[in-house]
Amino acid sequence: MPEVQSAVTKGPPMMKRLSRLALLAAAALALSACTDSAAPTAAAPSGSGSATGEVRQVRVAALPIAETGALWAAIDAGIFTKHNLDVEVVPAQGGAQAIPALLSGDIQFAIGQPFGPFRADLQNLGIVMIGDYADSNTEGPDVNAVVAPAGSGITGPADLAGKRVSVNSLGAAGDVTIMKAVQDAGGDPASIQFVEVAFPDAPAQLDAGSIDAAWVPDPFMSKVIAAGGTKVVSPYQATIPGLPVLTNITTQKTLDQDPQLVADYSAAMEEALTWAADNEPAVRDAIATNLKIPADAAAGITLPTFRWQLDTQNLQKLADTAVEFTVLDKAPDFDRLVKQQ
Repeated sequence: MPEVQSAVTKGPPMMKRLSRLALLAAAALALSACTDSAAPTAAAPSGSGSATGEVRQVRVAALPIAETGALWAAIDAGIFTKHNLDVEVVPAQGGAQAIPALLSGDIQFAIGQPFGPFRADLQNLGIVMIGDYADSNTEGPDVNAVVAPAGSGITGPADLAGKRVSVNSLGAAGDVTIMKAVQDAGGDPASIQFVEVAFPDAPAQLDAGSIDAAWVPDPFMSKVIAAGGTKVVSPYQATIPGLPVLTNITTQKTLDQDPQLVADYSAAMEEALTWAADNEPAVRDAIATNLKIPADAAAGITLPTFRWQLDTQNLQKLADTAVEFTVLDKAPDFDRLVKQQ
C-alpha cells in the first residue's frame, strides 16, 4: 500500500481558518481536471458490462483504514468479479480529496466521508451519493474516537477546549462532531485548534507533542489506547448515533452516461456489505493484510455497521450541525445529492 503523507497545518483562529478552508476546498474542487494519476479512464462505453459478460476495470478511491476491510475482503472473495468488475482500490486521505479525480474520470467511484459530496453539491459539481458504506455504531464501542496520550490530563470532551486536535480532513465530520460534543459538555468549541494529520501519522504526532489529541479510527485508535492513552470521546456516537461514516459516491455524469456500470457496482457493493457484516473474520484478515498489522491487533478492532441504504435523516443532521458551526454556509440539496441505487 502506498505511503500516505500527512500535512500538519496550524493556522489562525478556528472559525477564520475553516472559512479559508472552504475557499481552498472550492478552488481544489473547481480544478477537477487536475489529478495525480496519469492512468486512463477505466469506464467502458454505456451499454457494456454485465449485460454482455465483459469484465470491466473500475478504480475506487478509499481510505487506508480498518473500515475498508469490507471492500478488500469482498474483492478477495470474488464478489465484484461475479458482477464482472475488476476493482482497483486507490488510496485516498478523504472524500474531498477524491472529488477532483472523480470529476476528471481518473476514478469512477469513491468511498469517503460525507463532506466532500456536501461541498461539491453546494457548488453544483454533479457529485452524487449512490449508497452508504459504513455507519457509526449506535451503542457500545464506536469506530472512531478522540484519543489523548498518557499523562495529558485530557479525559473528557470539555478538556479539548483550547487544545490542538488532529483530524484527517479539516472542515469535515470529525471536527464538526467534536465541536458539538465539546459544546454539549460545556466547553468552548471555538477555542479548539484543529490540525490536519493523515490517520496513519497521528500516533507519531501525538508522541512528538505536535498535537494534544487526535481523532482517529482503528487501528490507530487502539494503538494509542494500548500505549496508555485515553479515549476522550466518540464524537459520532455522542452527537449523531448511527451517523454514516463513509458513503459511496460517483458523478451524475457517470450515472447518466453509464447506468449499467453504476448498477453493476451498486449491486456488487450491496452484496459485499451484506457479506462483510456476516463474515467478520474475513474482514479482519483483510485488514491485517492490507494495513500490515498483526492478526491479533486486527482481531481487536471495532468494526462499523456495514450497510448500503443511506440514512438521509442523519446526513441532514450532520449538515445542519455544520451550518451551526459555520463550517458550511448552508445545507446541500439532498434531493439532488442523494441518488440511492
